[in-house]
Amino acid sequence: MKIATWNVNSVKARIDTVTQWLKDAAPDVVCLQEIKCMDDAFPRGVFEDLGYNCAVHGQKTYNGVAILSKRPLEDITCGLPGGEDDIHARYIEAVVSGDKGVIRIASVYAPNGNPLGSEKFIYKLGWMERLHARAAEILTYEEPAALMGDFNVIPTDDDCHDPAVWRNDALFQPQSQAALRTIEHLGWQDAFRACDATPHRYTFWDYQAGAWQKDHGIRIDFVLLTPQATDRLKTCSIDKRVRAWDKPSDHVPVIAEIDV
Repeated sequence: MKIATWNVNSVKARIDTVTQWLKDAAPDVVCLQEIKCMDDAFPRGVFEDLGYNCAVHGQKTYNGVAILSKRPLEDITCGLPGGEDDIHARYIEAVVSGDKGVIRIASVYAPNGNPLGSEKFIYKLGWMERLHARAAEILTYEEPAALMGDFNVIPTDDDCHDPAVWRNDALFQPQSQAALRTIEHLGWQDAFRACDATPHRYTFWDYQAGAWQKDHGIRIDFVLLTPQATDRLKTCSIDKRVRAWDKPSDHVPVIAEIDV
């Protein structure tokens, strides 16, 4: 099964790019982030015509996550547990049946957290604590599962072009890095790093200052796998070429192949 994650930075604005990529890459399951539309405005019909079932947790103008799957989506959960008063659409989870069993899939869009010292950074860390709790709970199911999406964390110096540029950014703070690391220490595996230890491989390039042309990027989009999914991991790669397409997102897809 080919699973993927992509922060599309407005699904309606990038619909031609997204459909082109879906036809070209043909993932079985893809998690989208920053769809930036309500559920009823999501271009469901376009994706259904391509053979995908859709689960959507949208929000007007901001945020929004979705899961597209060529297999039926079951046990769909919208919203990250523990945040009953949280109106941000940042998490959706579902179960997908493969040829050899099931895999639990979650589309994750973690808060940015900037500027430092603001309520936004406090919210980011609190949200990551809730994600940690859900990640721990999923592990108790002892099944293949993937947390996929834009985590808005730069894990190490090797995941950005110049650490000095990001030193005062919320994505690069020790607290942010620790929040991601504690999830991994529960037993979740960074699928890309399990397959490729090459430093300075990125998933995001800003639209400004020629970042793409200069390869001044960061790696903030991940596929995290439970041990049961890691045991079945075949490949994981970053589809960098999409950033050079017309009207691109500032993020690119991450694709993993799982024997499930």
